[in-house]
Amino acid sequence: MHILGQVIAGNHDLIHKVVDFDPEQDQLLTLDFTAANTELTDEILGNIDQFSAWIDEKLRLDQARYGIGGYNEHRTIYSRSAHFDTGEEPRRLHLGVDIWAPAGTPVYNFYDATVQSFANNNNYGDYGATIILAYDIAGYKFNALYGHLSLASLNNLEEGMQIKAGTKFAELGNKDENGCWPPHLHFQLIEDMQGLKGDYPGVCKFSEREKYLANCPDPELILRSTFF
Repeated sequence: MHILGQVIAGNHDLIHKVVDFDPEQDQLLTLDFTAANTELTDEILGNIDQFSAWIDEKLRLDQARYGIGGYNEHRTIYSRSAHFDTGEEPRRLHLGVDIWAPAGTPVYNFYDATVQSFANNNNYGDYGATIILAYDIAGYKFNALYGHLSLASLNNLEEGMQIKAGTKFAELGNKDENGCWPPHLHFQLIEDMQGLKGDYPGVCKFSEREKYLANCPDPELILRSTFF
């Protein structure tokens, strides 16, 4: 088990939700964005409104409150943005978990944290409004990146400010402020920020998979405390 899993297991009662969810009533739908999903045509991916409608319809048919998934997933959907195609090898391997839900969905802090940094990464296909929080749980230090937020989520933030566990600190952004994506939260854990602020790769080259996964533990280690 990853050390984070051990830490979370030992502090389970102190871990709060990331989004509102009642495991007794609400449903999750795992969404697949690999080449195995042949429903997602280039036409759908090339039109943000069609892409959003496809996700909404999937959630409606499954009566699911959220779509979820994506960690260590080799995704074809990043071909929609040149942001992921720099260099000889495109970036396609997803390093976080995505939670698909309507714009305005509240995002909560799962444990006491401080603001490491924040930024508006407003390239097409990028994170849009982004907040990175720093955590120390029983001596294990790491960061969590929250991407695709509303621009209003960045208001009144300062580096180093404290955000208590259970606090609503952000909301999901719409397509005009979240990097032009269907509304969702990109939730990624990062041990070493490698000197970066306001940004960290959420998608890497497949050839660098092991290096990045070693630095980015599975966010399900946090999410399973409130989702499963």
